[in-house]
Amino acid sequence: MTLIKSISGIRGTVGGAPGENLTPPDIVKFAAAYAAWLKERTGKTRLKVVTGRDARISGDMVASLVEGALAGCGADVVSLGLATTPTVEMAVVAEKADGGIIITASHNPRQWNALKLLDARGEFLSDAQGKRVLEIAESNAFAFVPVDELGKRRKRAFGEAHIEAVLNLPLVDAAAVRKAGFRVVVDAVNSVGGIVIPELLRRLGVDVVELNCTPDGNFAHNPEPLPENLTEISERVVREKADLGIVVDPDVDRLALVCENGEMFGEEYTLVSVADYVLSHTPGTAVSNLSSSRALRDVTRARGGAYHAAAVGEVNVVAKMKEVGAVIGGEGNGGVIYPELHYGRDALVGVALFLTLLAGSGKKCSELKAAYPQYHISKNKIQLAPGTDVDALLKAVREKYADEEINDIDGVKIDFPEGWVHLRKSNTEPIVRVYSESGTREAAEALAARIMEDVAGLLC
Repeated sequence: MTLIKSISGIRGTVGGAPGENLTPPDIVKFAAAYAAWLKERTGKTRLKVVTGRDARISGDMVASLVEGALAGCGADVVSLGLATTPTVEMAVVAEKADGGIIITASHNPRQWNALKLLDARGEFLSDAQGKRVLEIAESNAFAFVPVDELGKRRKRAFGEAHIEAVLNLPLVDAAAVRKAGFRVVVDAVNSVGGIVIPELLRRLGVDVVELNCTPDGNFAHNPEPLPENLTEISERVVREKADLGIVVDPDVDRLALVCENGEMFGEEYTLVSVADYVLSHTPGTAVSNLSSSRALRDVTRARGGAYHAAAVGEVNVVAKMKEVGAVIGGEGNGGVIYPELHYGRDALVGVALFLTLLAGSGKKCSELKAAYPQYHISKNKIQLAPGTDVDALLKAVREKYADEEINDIDGVKIDFPEGWVHLRKSNTEPIVRVYSESGTREAAEALAARIMEDVAGLLC
């Protein structure tokens, strides 16, 4: 596998040759470059950086190298050990740190790992900031300090503080959830979600059935929370006569839900339902990315609010949320961003808000899902010949559909009355991703096929 370097950090499979896989030299180099960027940004010679990791097998090795490199650059390290991505984000702010590094490959398989970089607000770096870190790494423009100036390492557990902050949110009604007497099955894919999600649920008075909640990094199935990977919990929810199934990815920033009948609530509808609840109590604006369901726009407008779309990527969604003062936002992959707590995708806050909504509705999970506008998304891709001018191709598509509602902040999104199609170029391979949505799966696929046929014609 190729080592992938991007503005959000560095990731790859562990082992092999430097520059091809994620190896110890790569890890040290990148952590040191990040420390150099922090010094450049802050003007400080002494830094404080928070670290935390998911439970994947290589995590301890990678964390040791990251923390050692940071200390070698004169940074004091606050090590959270096993911690979710949103937990690390919140801890950066609580510690008044200069930044943070999250050691996680998110939903990637067990052989992968990554370093994700945060600023002093506990948020991911901007495009320009990430590129500067990459420049420093590529040019080896970093230095290590003399022995008397080495940073110190301090351990801190922050999971309980995160749970407490969620429970203290005004829109989280623990009493209502407790009164509802929910029984919930949790699949944490044997990562850090197995530590915090069951604890949060028990604090809410929920009867918890744990599935794959041992944080040893031995993922029981493909860790991306897609329907084809969740057959075990679907069967378990029905067998346990549970009210709900909760699934999180290895670093707990994505939340997928399973209805009481074993059917998927739908990752897109995690944000839709939570946003509907938040907007019912806090009228305002909502944001999601261009590839997320139209259902969020529908429920936001139904609540009298305004909906805005952002380019794909959490950093872009957060920027748009701040720009328009959104009260709720996120991404259609199950990522809920609730600014009342912090600006980051957070499955813990998603769980607490959803259970409050479910308790107040008096409905079964499947009945709640049926109450929302029903859409289906189709995900496709167009393989391109090497050297294809993708920007020119997307421009031609935009011109062909100039009479429709067009958004070109991230590729080209065409909004038709019956649905939408979003075309984006890949930064890592010669393809164009084609996402479409409509009222039925067949209609979404037909819409995608129509646009892909047009693209094929433009390529001739």
